[in-house]
Amino acid sequence: MPKSRLAYILLGVLIGSLGIHNFYAGYTGKGIAQLLISVLSLGTLSWASWIWAIVEIITVTKDAQGVAFTN
Repeated sequence: MPKSRLAYILLGVLIGSLGIHNFYAGYTGKGIAQLLISVLSLGTLSWASWIWAIVEIITVTKDAQGVAFTN
């Protein structure tokens, strides 16, 4: 079932530093990496994960199974 692009963008903008948008899209490995960066650095590097999230919401158009997001 296709996932919503709007939901992916909102998750990325609001809590992207925790990688929740990647878990939503099925990219578990990237989600864990972003979560660990934020948690293990006690939030000091969460800005880097957030920038990473913004780049992803601009460039990623399909979920982990290759299904395009719906509008």
